[in-house]
Amino acid sequence: MTMRAIFVDAGEALGAVMRRLRRDTDMDVTVNVQPDVTPDQLPALVAGHDIVIIDHTALPTAIARQIPSLKHVVFLGTGARSYMNPEELKAECGIEVHIIKGYGDTAVAEMAFTLMWVAAKGIARMDRGMRAGQWLRTDGVELTGKTVGLLGYGGIAAEMARLCRGAGMKVIAWNRSPKTAEGVEFVELDRLLAESDVLSIHLLLNDETRGFLSAEKLAKLKPSALLVNTARGAVVDEAAMVAALREGRLAHAALDVFDIEPLPPGHVLTTVENVTLSAHSAFRTPEASDNLIEASLNHCRRIAAEGK
Repeated sequence: MTMRAIFVDAGEALGAVMRRLRRDTDMDVTVNVQPDVTPDQLPALVAGHDIVIIDHTALPTAIARQIPSLKHVVFLGTGARSYMNPEELKAECGIEVHIIKGYGDTAVAEMAFTLMWVAAKGIARMDRGMRAGQWLRTDGVELTGKTVGLLGYGGIAAEMARLCRGAGMKVIAWNRSPKTAEGVEFVELDRLLAESDVLSIHLLLNDETRGFLSAEKLAKLKPSALLVNTARGAVVDEAAMVAALREGRLAHAALDVFDIEPLPPGHVLTTVENVTLSAHSAFRTPEASDNLIEASLNHCRRIAAEGK
């Protein structure tokens, strides 16, 4: 029996990439270019398909039970747990969840590197001021010779380390399991927090890392420290971070990810001056998109070859 896949929330851009990279020998992939799909729309959309490719749509287990054809989920990234419960889907529905690693390591690291420099030089604040008619000169920070601390060390952090070393920075890191890397000194967590001039977050979000950067840990940072987060918003205690920024216990936060996305109008982070915001776009490059969709198709090809 021929297997079928559906990309439920492609949007025009990723939909075009899927149509370009799919081979004639691949299984049929239905591309839904509507980017915003609610969970209750999924049973009708996915009916008759064996595989669902998901970018950012929630798949509650109760909804998955209503889709008897569904056997596999290919999630476009590593943060599937933000949108579904993989263990429940497997145990209760027999649905395997497949994730994609590494597709945007360079893209995300380049964004983290960029946010670090934008924060250090006060560019976002000056830009806002000049658009409002103010000549808002800001003293910047020289990063050459400074210490960047990497909280978590996977593929993105390795790329960030490469970029920072090239910029003449000292690179230290902490990881939950032991690792080694050329030019990177792995240290205990307390030392990482105390010594980092820039703390860049590279932790996956799971039950152990949710709220990991707590008020207690934030208090161990230098008041002059810059915080960069391109991982997941929920890794940081957002309220504690806002308090530290407002009270001068943290110099700046440069954020690509948030507890709630999209960031609602009037959100507290939009009212804090020493914050730089980007719209969860670190991974959005043509190169990363091609890597991502090709990897999703490779999952589909493997599943088809295994025939289950």
